[in-house]
Amino acid sequence: MKNIWTIAKREYDNYFNGPLAYVVMLAILLPLGVYFSLILYFNSQQAYFGGAPAPDLSPINGLFAFLMIFLSPALTMRLLSDEARMGTLELLLTAPVRDSELVIGKWLGAMLFILTLLLITLVYPLVLNNLVSPGIDWLVVIASYLGLILLCGAMLALGVGVSAIFTNQFAAFFVTLGILFFLYFMIGLPAQLLPQSGEVMNYLSIQNHFDQMNLGTVTLGGVVYYLSLIALGLFSGTTAIEIRRWR
Repeated sequence: MKNIWTIAKREYDNYFNGPLAYVVMLAILLPLGVYFSLILYFNSQQAYFGGAPAPDLSPINGLFAFLMIFLSPALTMRLLSDEARMGTLELLLTAPVRDSELVIGKWLGAMLFILTLLLITLVYPLVLNNLVSPGIDWLVVIASYLGLILLCGAMLALGVGVSAIFTNQFAAFFVTLGILFFLYFMIGLPAQLLPQSGEVMNYLSIQNHFDQMNLGTVTLGGVVYYLSLIALGLFSGTTAIEIRRWR
């Protein structure tokens, strides 16, 4: 556990040693801030002209999830592929660190960065709670943030797994982007054309499970699905590192 935490802390610090962390923060927090302001503005205008439903957090977290499709590959593309390209991965493999500890530590470092961003976005439910009477439903907020954490964890784990396979970080970026785009948008489309396998396709859709949690419904199937994706990504990364070790 100590090795995992050491690697995670190093990766977390590395994000802020370069421009990547600040670019990602700007790419997420700026659109969220603008969207949140627009939601408050339009709801206040509708309330002034005859009433409007109380604003909720689901569109904000939905936008966060959508942006992560494109930003997760950027956060994970260099984690292991760059180590392999520069030859530092061989040095790490000679250290007293297990392959699984290396992969989990890299993933945890990226997760800590995302958790930092999610902590900043807590300002939105706090503001809404002060504007809405008698206040927002915090159980729905907790379910929504749980969905975001699981979603981001799954996306980053898949990205780390892909990064361990490639030595070119741009190849890792585009392959990860393709996988996430497929799981988020494309895999649910055949459900309308194939009624026999529609439930299976819907279950395999990342977006479908997140939409349920974003509206306050946490299901065991959804949690198991995301944890399975996290395990798959980390297992794939560990297997790729083990193959490199024995070449």
